[in-house]
Amino acid sequence: MTRRCVLVYRDLPGPQLDRIRREHDVIQADPRREDQRAAFFEALPHVDGMIGSSVRLDAAMLDRAPGLRVVSSISVGVDAYPLDALRDRGIVLCHTPDVLTESVADLLFGMVLATSRRMCEMSSMVRAGRWLHNVGADEYGWDVHGKTLGIVGYGRIGQALARRAALGFGMPVLHHSRRPADSGLPDGKARAVGLDELLECADFIVLVLPLTGQTRGLIGPQAFARMKPGAILINGARGPIVQERALLDALDSGRLRAAGLDVFDVEPLPLDSPLRDHPRILALPHIGSATHETRTAMAEMAVTNLLNVLRGEAPLAAYPLG
Repeated sequence: MTRRCVLVYRDLPGPQLDRIRREHDVIQADPRREDQRAAFFEALPHVDGMIGSSVRLDAAMLDRAPGLRVVSSISVGVDAYPLDALRDRGIVLCHTPDVLTESVADLLFGMVLATSRRMCEMSSMVRAGRWLHNVGADEYGWDVHGKTLGIVGYGRIGQALARRAALGFGMPVLHHSRRPADSGLPDGKARAVGLDELLECADFIVLVLPLTGQTRGLIGPQAFARMKPGAILINGARGPIVQERALLDALDSGRLRAAGLDVFDVEPLPLDSPLRDHPRILALPHIGSATHETRTAMAEMAVTNLLNVLRGEAPLAAYPLG
């Protein structure tokens, strides 16, 4: 088998990097690191495959890589890739669905619990030495069990979240998605509804939909105005789906009780962002899939995708480019 050149633009576990090296020549260069940026661009004319994540590729980069056959993303989302440009050049785009489903659903439901029961606020009170007496009504949280969960985006992760809510906490589930989807739950546990009904009826609204031209800015002033007073918003999808200024206005007006955010317009979150230390926001550093087990499984799947394409075989998961 002919050895190819593979550009690795994000750190890989040693065993996965060794898998690539056994079959191909490897160049490691992360353009987010100043000392490696030049090496990344110098490698492009020579590469047959690329593997990594969290770097926004564009058509100009692809033009510098005329021999590129496959881009293997260590992610399920593909909003960092120029889909039309990849399709026009016949480049295969691979990603890693399924292996992160349960881990992301765990985190999202944890955020539901943490925001409603005010866990971070109460922990900070103890750490700061402000727990001087039994908590009173000003420190109380709100029940989660029996409340209505609204899920916007009802793919694998949305359905895994629904199982936790409906079967574990007795929560009625409303779900909305672009394509019709079976609830995956016993009759009466979940119901597909329009977005307006979901916003108006759900106590918790969790976003797990992809970022597209249609979903960018979807949750803005009009959406917040429709939400049930005292609702809690959880965004585990992509930051630009939520209009951040409108979110702050909804929180400061009391329309929303709280928000849990694992994703933001700009990541890492700038130090001067008002989202960073807002008292009613649980802000996390994009850790939906960040467990040892899941990140290992994602890297293994991404490497298998890459090697399969370079061998002329079908990858485990190629993103449909149309």
